[in-house]
Amino acid sequence: MQPRYRSGELERQGRTTRRLGRRTRRWPLRAGLAGLAAGATILASSAEAQAGTAPAAPATTGARPFAPGERLTYEVRFGPLKVGTATMEVLGIETVRGRAAYHTVFRINGGVPFYSVDDVFESWFTTDDLASLRFHQDQNEGQKEREHRYEIFPERRVYDDLSDDKKEQPSVAEPLDDGSFLYFIRTVPLEVGRTYEFHRYFKPDRNPVIIRVLRRERVTVPAGTFDAIVIQPVIKTKGIFSENGHAEVWLSDDERRVMLQMQSQLSFGSINLYLTEERRP
Repeated sequence: MQPRYRSGELERQGRTTRRLGRRTRRWPLRAGLAGLAAGATILASSAEAQAGTAPAAPATTGARPFAPGERLTYEVRFGPLKVGTATMEVLGIETVRGRAAYHTVFRINGGVPFYSVDDVFESWFTTDDLASLRFHQDQNEGQKEREHRYEIFPERRVYDDLSDDKKEQPSVAEPLDDGSFLYFIRTVPLEVGRTYEFHRYFKPDRNPVIIRVLRRERVTVPAGTFDAIVIQPVIKTKGIFSENGHAEVWLSDDERRVMLQMQSQLSFGSINLYLTEERRP
């Protein structure tokens, strides 16, 4: 078992006092901050495009648009308010059950008075076909803490949540998890005007995931000004990428496909994420 990588940067505020104030804020922040991680990453998949099969990811690690040592830092805003930070990092390449795998971490820290979020999503996925082998979730939101330890077996198309007593559950071929999606999508050539359908999320009932490639545009974020390609994800889940919501993701329009910003419009307001710093290997 690989060691856990936890972030301990946030203090839990007001957990035993002013419960009513915390509850009035709980739904927007939880659907927003936690949804940015959990929702964004369910986009994982092997694809069939609207007019044919989507291009496969490159087969060698040298062709990847990311590498160990890459770290992306984001500012998270709820409407006009800065409510936290998020980071995406490729920690290295490790061996999991005999296979070389990228080890990545996506974490969100933030909150408002009387409600805080400290979520960490760790993924281990193979360097050849990007199939998920292991996925850890550590979510601390308000007074609620959740932890899951998934072992995923692509060769048998099953997964096992080691955090409960249930038996192995059916999965899919070349599965992707909530973290590996964000790297997988960077390897897929996206054509404006096309719609892609993905069937690789490791929990089959979340499939398919729809990706609409909307347009190209110039965008300015704290890290600078970039040419971008804009996609709209639609996922079978509640939150920012649900069918009833409207969220868009800006990826750099170059060979690296870095996520530059994410914006969502929901009934209670907007949850937005902006790139502030990029550290390359």
